[in-house]
Amino acid sequence: MTWRADGTSRSRGGRLLYRNQSKRVLLIDHDEAFGPLLGEVLGEGFILTHLLKPAEAVPVLEKEEADVVLLNWDFPDPDAAKNPARDLLKVASALPTAPAVIVFSWDAARKTAMEATRCGAADFFAQPLLIPELRVAIDRAQQRVALARELTAAQRVIAGKYVEGLLGNSKPMDRVRELVHKVANVLTTVLITGESGTGKEVVAHAIHQLSLRAKKPFVAFSACALPESLIEDELFGHEKGAYTGATQLRRGRFEEAQGGTIFLDEIGDLALPLQAKLLRVLQERKMERLGSNTPIPLDVRVICATNRNLEKMIQEGTFRQDLYFRISPIKTELPALRERVDDIAVLADHFLRAFVLTHQKSLRGFTPGYLSALAGYNWPGNVRQLQNVIESSVVLADGMRLGVEDLPPELGRMAASSEIVKGSFHESVKSFKREIIRSALRVHNGNKLKAAQELQISRCYLHRLVNLLSIEEEVALEQNAGVEDDLALTGEPIDSKRIQ
Repeated sequence: MTWRADGTSRSRGGRLLYRNQSKRVLLIDHDEAFGPLLGEVLGEGFILTHLLKPAEAVPVLEKEEADVVLLNWDFPDPDAAKNPARDLLKVASALPTAPAVIVFSWDAARKTAMEATRCGAADFFAQPLLIPELRVAIDRAQQRVALARELTAAQRVIAGKYVEGLLGNSKPMDRVRELVHKVANVLTTVLITGESGTGKEVVAHAIHQLSLRAKKPFVAFSACALPESLIEDELFGHEKGAYTGATQLRRGRFEEAQGGTIFLDEIGDLALPLQAKLLRVLQERKMERLGSNTPIPLDVRVICATNRNLEKMIQEGTFRQDLYFRISPIKTELPALRERVDDIAVLADHFLRAFVLTHQKSLRGFTPGYLSALAGYNWPGNVRQLQNVIESSVVLADGMRLGVEDLPPELGRMAASSEIVKGSFHESVKSFKREIIRSALRVHNGNKLKAAQELQISRCYLHRLVNLLSIEEEVALEQNAGVEDDLALTGEPIDSKRIQ
């Protein structure tokens, strides 16, 4: 039978006594009359489900249908050596998202409380139960469980999105990470485009690391790193005696990448004759060393990259259209750093930590002026330029934090010229960010995960903004203000043997 706060009832496996969206309490007690009584004295604001046997609770807990469990420790059992409540407590504590279990017993001995705590109890109450204290304990336990489950959910999201080396919370980087996950375990050739310094090789390496080829070689080659006359030899190798000076057999980059991945950077710089040879290798999945007519089968994943406009080069006759079609069944463009300004602070912090270790410095962060200068700069050299700026600043810095005086001249001049704006524009932007974050937190009762989802940012980024903007969590304070009211409530002690 199911009791409701409005007096209606209906049958179900457990007895659902009072409904509220925030506090789901599972009472496990062998006395059938205790559930309705406890529901009455707790009042509205609780989902209270009553089960008579500990064994019935396991499916409910596995489905996360309860946040807090009220468990009677004094379950009768024919075998005096067994304790069904203790066994259930151990099972509940081992669940990945365990509920908080509050144990109550007529045995107020310290030994009993310690045994329950060792088995995983969040709290222990001696009977008769004091309702004001019980309400506070349930509130406190429910908040801890909600935070733990939020963290678990956030970790799952992060784990699903995380790609080593690809830092940032911006939407463009989310799209890049999503593509990396999708293409990692297929053989299809990928073309990565984007300005110089945007991290094309980092993306290629991430695809390799997430693929089934991760334990095989990752070989990177840049077409602009060598003179045209040496590129063919570098890619395909040569036989002994293939040309004057070829005194021994040499394997090329394709052979070195067997079973793994080859990354061909700046493929737009390849000369047309080499483009024709590369096209044949990609089509036939075979290659020949210089000076040999014996084809060598290739098992290689090919990822290409360029900062040039290949479509325009095709129109100009400097890049083969058939090769373009062969290398670009999957194509992605990396955003310039100026298009992902929100990621600058994350990247800067990552580089700072790395270079502090490399150069054995004791720096602890940035001044607001330094970060403001980074955010306002155009970054023609993209992430690579930012990395160089941070390293230069770390090497030259004398203080504990990087300041405007540690910036290179081009950024330092811009920081100085922006001082006049800082008091108006930047403060207005901060004020706007502060207000929309406060509003989202209020709407979702301080739940950072839901607020972050509404704002379409990660929970970690929201947490950083809360700290950076000195946002007081008004919703949390308002919720905590209700605890004093609960403590002020009066009522007679009750227990499972006092039934009305």
